[in-house]
Amino acid sequence: MKKRLIILILLEFCAASLAAQNFAVAPALQGHVYSLCDEELEGRKAGSRGEQAAARYLYAALEEAGVLMLTDSLGQDFTITKPAGEIHSQNILGIVQGADPQFRDEYIVVGARYDHMGTNLLTIDGEPVVQLYPGADRNASGVAMLIELARLVAEYQGLFRRSIIFVGFGAGEEGMAGSWYFVNRAFEQIGHVKAMIDLDCLGRGGQDHPLTVFSQLRNTDFNYLLNKTAEQPVVRLPEVAHGEMPASDYLPFYEKSIPVFRFSTGTAREHRTIRDTPRLVDWSAMEMNLNYLYHFLMILADIDEISTANPDPDKRAARADRVYSVSDCDVRPQFFHSNERHFLQSWVYKYLRYPERAIERNIHGQVLVSFIIEKDGSVTNVEVEHGVDELLDNEAVRVIAISPKWIPGRIRGEKVRTRMVVPVDFRLSSKWDIGLKK
Repeated sequence: MKKRLIILILLEFCAASLAAQNFAVAPALQGHVYSLCDEELEGRKAGSRGEQAAARYLYAALEEAGVLMLTDSLGQDFTITKPAGEIHSQNILGIVQGADPQFRDEYIVVGARYDHMGTNLLTIDGEPVVQLYPGADRNASGVAMLIELARLVAEYQGLFRRSIIFVGFGAGEEGMAGSWYFVNRAFEQIGHVKAMIDLDCLGRGGQDHPLTVFSQLRNTDFNYLLNKTAEQPVVRLPEVAHGEMPASDYLPFYEKSIPVFRFSTGTAREHRTIRDTPRLVDWSAMEMNLNYLYHFLMILADIDEISTANPDPDKRAARADRVYSVSDCDVRPQFFHSNERHFLQSWVYKYLRYPERAIERNIHGQVLVSFIIEKDGSVTNVEVEHGVDELLDNEAVRVIAISPKWIPGRIRGEKVRTRMVVPVDFRLSSKWDIGLKK
C-alpha cells in the first residue's frame, strides 16, 4: 500500500511538472529530418551503406535521448533473400522501463521505418545523372517523431506505468521486413506487447493533411482512449481514419491480434518521388502532433487494461488444428491466384448490398471482418472484429461467408488453416446509390 502511494505521489509530481513544460521540439525535429535526408545517406535504400548510416544515427540519437539500448550499434540484424541476391538490414531498438512494478513487464512498442528508396541512375544527354529519393515525409518524419517522443518519455519516465520499446524498423520498403522480423522471429516477449503505435508519414499539416489515427479496437475502447487524451493539455485532436489503410509496419502486430494505432498525416503526391524533401515539411504541425502523441502514449501506458476486439488467436483456434496468421505462412492464401485486394474488388464489392435502412439513416464506415481459410480453401468462422452498425456488420459477414473457395496458405509445403482480416468499406455516395439501391 505504501509503495502504491509513493508511486501515485511521484505521478502527481511529474504531472505538475509536465503541465508547465512547453514541448518546443520543432528545431530538433528539423535537425533529424535533414540529417536523414542528407545526400551522404543516398536515400537510405534497404541493405545499403546509407541505410546503415541511418541506423547508426538513430542508435546514437536514442541513446543520447536517455533510452536504454537493447542492442549494440549494429542493431538487430536480419537477412532477406531475393532473386537478385541477399539484403542485410537491421532493427534499432531501446526501452524506457515502466515506473510501476505491476506493469513494468508489459510493453508498448512505438515504431517507425527508417529506410527509403535510395537512388536512381539516369542518362541525360549522354551523361549519368543520379536521382536521390530523400523520403523526408516518408518516413524521416516518423523517425524524427520517434526520437523526440523517446526523449520526452525518458525525461518523464515516472508517468509511464508500462515499459515503452522504441524501434526503428529496417527494410520497411521490402515488404515490412523489419517489423515482421521483430514480431515473428526476434522479440521473445511478443506475448507481453500490449499495444503498438506506428509513426508513418507525419511531416505534413493543414486541412489537406490532418493528423489521423487508425485502430482495430472496439469503438468503446478506442473512444475511451481518445476522450482521456483529449482531457490532457493537447493542442490538436486527430481525426479517426476510415477506409482502406495503406500497408505499414503495424500489420505484423495487427495480424498477431495486438492492438495497433497508426498515426499519420496521410499520403502526398510527392511521396516516392525526388520531390519529397525537408523543405515541404510542416515543422509547426509536427510539433503539435508530437504533443498529442506524447499524451496519447501516456494514457495508453497508464490504463489498467488495453482491450482488443481480437482475442488471443491461439485461444480462438483451440480446435483440432492450429490456425495460423497470414504472416506465418510461407505461401499466403490466394483468391483466384491473387491477393486480398482482388478478393475485395472482384467479390466483396461486386456482391455487397448497402442496406436500405442504413442508407436512410446515413450509416457508413469500415467493418473489419475476420475469417478462417480452411485447408480445402473454404471460408469459415466469419466474425466482425470492429463493427460500425448491426446493419452493415451483418451484410459484410453475409457476403464474405458465401465466398468461393480460396487457394489455402502453406507452411513448409503443407496446407494450413489461416486466419485473415479484411476491411469492408461502406461509403454513402452517388456511386453506392446507383449501384446498390436497386
